[in-house]
Amino acid sequence: MTQTFVPAAFYRGGSSKGLFFHARDCPCEQAALDRMLLSALGSPDPNGRQLDGLGGGTSSLSKAVIIGPPSHPDADLDYTFGQVSVDRPVVDWGANCGNLSSAVGPFAVDEGLVEVPDGEALVRIHQVNTKKIIHSRFPVKNGKAVVTGSFTIDGVSGSGARVALDFLDPGGTVTTGLLPTGFLVETITLDGRAFTVSLVDASNPVAFVSAEQLGLTGAEPPDAIEADCTLMALLDRLRRAAGVRMGLATDAANVGLANPKIAVICAPATFKALDGRRIDPGEHDIAVRMLSMGRAHRAVTLTGAMCLAVACKMEGSLPHNLCAAAPGAEVIRVGHPSGIVAVGATVRRKDSSWHADRAIVYRTARRLMQGEVAVAPLELEPAR
Repeated sequence: MTQTFVPAAFYRGGSSKGLFFHARDCPCEQAALDRMLLSALGSPDPNGRQLDGLGGGTSSLSKAVIIGPPSHPDADLDYTFGQVSVDRPVVDWGANCGNLSSAVGPFAVDEGLVEVPDGEALVRIHQVNTKKIIHSRFPVKNGKAVVTGSFTIDGVSGSGARVALDFLDPGGTVTTGLLPTGFLVETITLDGRAFTVSLVDASNPVAFVSAEQLGLTGAEPPDAIEADCTLMALLDRLRRAAGVRMGLATDAANVGLANPKIAVICAPATFKALDGRRIDPGEHDIAVRMLSMGRAHRAVTLTGAMCLAVACKMEGSLPHNLCAAAPGAEVIRVGHPSGIVAVGATVRRKDSSWHADRAIVYRTARRLMQGEVAVAPLELEPAR
């Protein structure tokens, strides 16, 4: 049977890359859609390289985005995100990608889905996975999103036009609230060993555990973390136990790959970034090493960084206790393996609980390719 060719664009958004599709070009039947995305990105690949597709062998390079008409009155379009596993036949629809969110607005403008005047555009995005609204602001010239500029982000070479992302009311994306269990800190016990954790859902749910509890410094590079099979297994067990606590599954075995993330955090300390730069304690407020889709992330998921910044603003949480930011600081500087990302977070007490009003981050995005992607023959005609 011949291959099927599906219209698509390939984007870098922040420190991630992914395939962008119009909803109209995608199968409406879920199993057929999953097969299409697995084929396009080259999964599953037991060799971990995705050589038979457009994936890059890591979770940050194995992603898909589907853009369609808005189903929310406060949005200009719907954005659905699919995280494609590298080595398993799995597409996880339970999370959002903050990095690729930065490419959604430019895609919509360049594809003619929204009309905006030249200058600073505002595209209102309904993030379908999390049922949240994102405001994306970026420059437009001659009816197209501007790509070139002087803004830089750690983990990405070169510079580009700045994309400002404002995540409105980010708490409680796929759980019951900002603090799904109602506690700022709690204890998870595995094999008689107790771990203090903070379970927070802001932009995406994350389980935070301190490096010290794991016998780590928090400065370890991703490869060193992945090479420690015992540590990776422990982190996944902690992540799954946290997922049950957060109400994402009734038992550990059924907790999905994408959510919750697990993040190892520590107070600011000297570490070497992946590009060889020395990052000093005074340059960041808190450090993180995060796992995504069973792999150690080479930077940090943007939604994870936002969740961490929000958690740092909640007095009594584990991140707050380790964060060096001055009281009342508007921005939290998050140190990660590729450098630093600054996240603005507005958090306040509401009655007897906490409420996150917004999280703000800045990224760049660029269209890398456009045309058609070859996939295994579709069993159903596109009719999404």
